[in-house]
Amino acid sequence: MSGSNDHIDASQGRYGMASIGDAVQRLQQGDIVAVPTETVYGLAADSTNAAAVAQIYRTKGRPDFNPLIVHVPDLAAARRLGQFDPLAEKLAREYWPGALTLVVPKTDDCPVAPAVTAGLDTIALRCPAHPVMRELLNQSGLNLAAPSANASGGISPTTAAHVQRSLADNAPMILDGGPCQDGLESTIIAIRADGFQLLRPGPIALEALEAFTGLKNREIQHLKIEAPGQLASHYAPSKPLRLNARSAAPDEYHIGFGPVAGQANLSATSDLAEAASNLFAFLHRADSSEQSAIAIAPLPHDGIGRAINDRLARAAAAS
Repeated sequence: MSGSNDHIDASQGRYGMASIGDAVQRLQQGDIVAVPTETVYGLAADSTNAAAVAQIYRTKGRPDFNPLIVHVPDLAAARRLGQFDPLAEKLAREYWPGALTLVVPKTDDCPVAPAVTAGLDTIALRCPAHPVMRELLNQSGLNLAAPSANASGGISPTTAAHVQRSLADNAPMILDGGPCQDGLESTIIAIRADGFQLLRPGPIALEALEAFTGLKNREIQHLKIEAPGQLASHYAPSKPLRLNARSAAPDEYHIGFGPVAGQANLSATSDLAEAASNLFAFLHRADSSEQSAIAIAPLPHDGIGRAINDRLARAAAAS
């Protein structure tokens, strides 16, 4: 849907039911839509659709590799994706709908695309309060992955005009819900066995969370990446990983790209956004295979490929 900006009636400058209906149809067809939340505008896509997730990466200009937040309409929907212990339940009931993201263990049958959770066993969930996003969730029947609707490295957008300016010709349909109320990305906390841990500060203050729960933030250094807003971290399989492999030895599981077929191909059409979306799923597949090592075909080093190769180099160094 790149470049489709037929969403804003110049005389109204706001969303309406026709626009919501159009956005719902596009999301259900695997397209992406820029939508306001109470925090910032997000690029929304069906969280179970790997191709739609790849389209998010493509529109932003490179993959984030940080797990994406999945937006849900209510706690019941969240429970189908993540495991809620009493503390998570208490926090969700107090702060949802609102600007709190909870990182919890995934359910055994969690249906989201692997790239959404970056191959982790946890999932970041939020029930937003903004009426436009809530209408999308309720009418579409989808749980929506939605990172910020801006080019990677840019300032987070808090108006529809910010989205258009940042993404320019890559802008998808944009629902104009006016300025975002909070104007700051959500607070993210991870639920731990002995309490909770702040992963990203946001509109809901740590002090308020500590006062409400009666618990102190579990401050642990050298955090592993579990949610957006944390330092980048490498992804390492348990098996040795060999890079730039145009062929593989019998004891290697070969991940291909483009003309190098491999046993699984990140993108037969050499689409780097598709490759980024598939990367974690394919590494997991290779890691659980009968082969004792992994080989991966060469990928271009420009655009998204630079980010993919950076992560692969870190993974190979750690194996």
